[in-house]
Amino acid sequence: MTDAALHVHRYGDPAGSPVVVLHGVTGHGARWRRTAERYLPDRLVLAPDLRGHGRSPYEPPWTVERHVADVLSVLDADGIERADLVGHSYGGLIAVHLARTSQRRVRRLVLLDPAIGLPPADAAAEARSYMAPVSFADAAEARAALAARWPDAPDEALDDEVAEHLEPGPDGRLRWRFEQAAVVTAYSEMTRPRLTPPPDMPAHLVIAAKADMVRPEFVADCRAALGPALVISEIDAGHMLYTDREEETGTLLASWLRE
Repeated sequence: MTDAALHVHRYGDPAGSPVVVLHGVTGHGARWRRTAERYLPDRLVLAPDLRGHGRSPYEPPWTVERHVADVLSVLDADGIERADLVGHSYGGLIAVHLARTSQRRVRRLVLLDPAIGLPPADAAAEARSYMAPVSFADAAEARAALAARWPDAPDEALDDEVAEHLEPGPDGRLRWRFEQAAVVTAYSEMTRPRLTPPPDMPAHLVIAAKADMVRPEFVADCRAALGPALVISEIDAGHMLYTDREEETGTLLASWLRE
């Protein structure tokens, strides 16, 4: 369904305490379905497709500020004054900026392998890799390409992604549902100067041990800014930790957000 500007996937108990979950670049909100249904069934889980992704509008701007405004509009449309906020990768960057922009709207913050303060050369290389269109003759070819990118993902995660995230192009070939220009812009945004969650906000930083995404400088900044309000965990997984290690990640979220 559509709330404000974004397409929003809803899971869990409509009367439950709200949790907003933000996906990473090239992703979509339905990636959170298994986590929400299996580990947060008593919560109202709102999983928007970010602008330029999934079934949300593709119009620019695709800046962090625009994404923050879009997510706040979702909260406003639902009459939600305060929610827990979970962000993965680029969604983690957006979550930090939202918490800094509207601290009163966020109860607790979870950052899953956030893409914050990336080296410009690395971000530029990733951005350029998305400039060439990629398409597939059929769903089997798309699934095989995804399995190569997500070697630790279970079969059901691959099947769900193919079912939810592919769409036919004008030429009849299949493509993932995202705007390439929005992805290129996102990688530029990930090189912004590091910004930490607000001081004293309960925050849980979860690092994917095999990914090398989270910069040590960001960890040091968070420790200095948050002190005892910060919890740091590490999961032995690649960057897609909530897909690759669904039970471990989901159990962590359920436990920590319950406090």
